[in-house]
Order: sequence, then structure tokens, then C-alpha cells
Amino acid sequence: MAERRRLEARYSAFHNFSMAIVAFGMIVVAGFYIGRSDAAPSLSLNDPRFVLLLAMGVAMAYYGSVGLKRALDRSPQVTIDENGIALGFGRNRRFSWDEITWIKLHRLAVRPMVQIGVLPQSFLGASLGLSFFNLDDPLRPIRGMPSAFALRDNGLDTKASALLDAIRAYRPDLVRS
Repeated sequence: MAERRRLEARYSAFHNFSMAIVAFGMIVVAGFYIGRSDAAPSLSLNDPRFVLLLAMGVAMAYYGSVGLKRALDRSPQVTIDENGIALGFGRNRRFSWDEITWIKLHRLAVRPMVQIGVLPQSFLGASLGLSFFNLDDPLRPIRGMPSAFALRDNGLDTKASALLDAIRAYRPDLVRS
């Protein structure tokens, strides 16, 4: 049997600082393009090229600020221990092992994610606020499974397979293949 150890997954500082640097760098490059190029759009909301660059700049500023905020946040976002699985991500919800019905590792293309099924009353009481449209959220709903969610490892410092191994150490009976 695998050794039982508390596992804490945090936002990856390297990944999120990199995301912030690239996003803010793209804004700087766009600013140089507008300021120095003869083919640059005019600084007017009547020019659709300027509006497009402005919208992309706002999006990059948003993702840069998200990356910076996550890189500086050192609190655990996923904790797996003898009491169950605790989720951060602004939700701060713990599911005890008795509330969890099944767990499996699922791959969507090359991206692994841990799928977690919970009791319907626990799922409804958790108010996780899951959305198919939030591309940035590590917690996702699973189509056709109303009381289950997927935990993606993007932006975390721990891989999904390590999360599954920690879960398997505590409750191997919950893990499906």
C-alpha cells in the first residue's frame, strides 16, 4: 500500500509568473507597434484595427493580472489528507471521503484531469459555481454527470497523476480505471 501523506497542490509560481510576463509583454509590443509603425491603426474608436488591439490589450491585462495574483497566492488549492479532499480556487470547500463516490483519471487529448463524483446532496450543498464557459477555471463540470466535476492540473505545481496517487493512498476503493 502506498504511503499516506498529506498532499497540498498550490498554484505554480513559474507557470503563472510566465503567463503574466507574456501577457504584459504582448501589451508592450502592441504599444510599440501602434507608436512606431506607419501601418499602425489610428488612435480612434472609429478604426476597427485599434478597437481590436484595444480589446486584446484588455484581455491580456486581465490574464496578466490573473497570472500575477495566482503566482503570489501560496495557499493550497487542493489538499488531500485523511479527512478527504479540500478545494480552494475561491470556493474553500472540503469533501469528506464519505461524500465521494468515485474518482478517476481522464485524459482530454493530452491534458489529464481528475474526475470526482460526489453524493448529489453534497454536490448541491457545495455551491461550486461550475461553468463550461470559464476557460480559466481548474474546476469544470462533466457533461452527463450532474454530481461530478473535473479537477484540471493546469497552473498547479502538482500533476493530476500525483493527485490520483495521493487519493489512491487514502481510499483505493474509490478509484476507477
